[in-house]
Amino acid sequence: MKTARHLAWSSADHSHVGMVRKINEDAYLALPELGLWAVADGMGGHEAGDVASRMVIDNLRQAPPPADWETFITAIRQRLQNTNQQLMEESEHRYQNRTIGSTVVILLAYQDRGSCLWVGDSRLYRLRDGHLQQLTRDHSQIQDLIDQGLVRPEEAHDHPLSNVITRAVGSSEYLEIDAIHFKLQAGDVFLLCSDGLNKVVSDTEIASLLTHGNGQEIVHALVHLALVRGATDNITTVVVTILEKNMGNDDNTKPLTSVIPPSPSH
Repeated sequence: MKTARHLAWSSADHSHVGMVRKINEDAYLALPELGLWAVADGMGGHEAGDVASRMVIDNLRQAPPPADWETFITAIRQRLQNTNQQLMEESEHRYQNRTIGSTVVILLAYQDRGSCLWVGDSRLYRLRDGHLQQLTRDHSQIQDLIDQGLVRPEEAHDHPLSNVITRAVGSSEYLEIDAIHFKLQAGDVFLLCSDGLNKVVSDTEIASLLTHGNGQEIVHALVHLALVRGATDNITTVVVTILEKNMGNDDNTKPLTSVIPPSPSH
């Protein structure tokens, strides 16, 4: 009789302040034991972007273990809504109503199901059968211009509006969260990243690096390549690999939990 199988996952993560900025306004979360990963990028140029991104991550970190798929997604959505309200109150009470906000991209995994929830321009990519796909659509002015045919994708990085996002946690009373849902497959490799990576590393290069090496090697290689390119922004990468394993064998699952980004010296 054929042995019953199901999916498991492992993950690796790495963050760097970059070559220009003094503060890392990125924060990230890797909880394979819950099937929960996230990258948040505090809004550069605003007050306390690092406070905002860490508040997003801290609230997600307190999510309970999923009881079922629908409850899991609903709980994560509610935590984002709660964080949005907290940031609005923080802005009013401590920052004279100046905007403090953060992007966020979240990957959820439960049995053979996956979901991505996101706000802003932090991204989720999936490498499946050798093909790289960006699963998120940036909430940014430059993406809107690309969609309207007014700017070509290859012109986006040098455009004056390239850093202007149209949606963030903490930026308005009403938080709109985009989501996509999909089936997981053994062999899938997901990359969550802040825009400090994709601004300087092409999709072709990302696909090539995701194809080679283990998770730890990949995240360090991605950050290293961004640093070589000058890395004017913070860079955060989380790589999640979907595995197939025999039931009762947990050796393929490696819990790795990180919330506080490494210091600039890393």
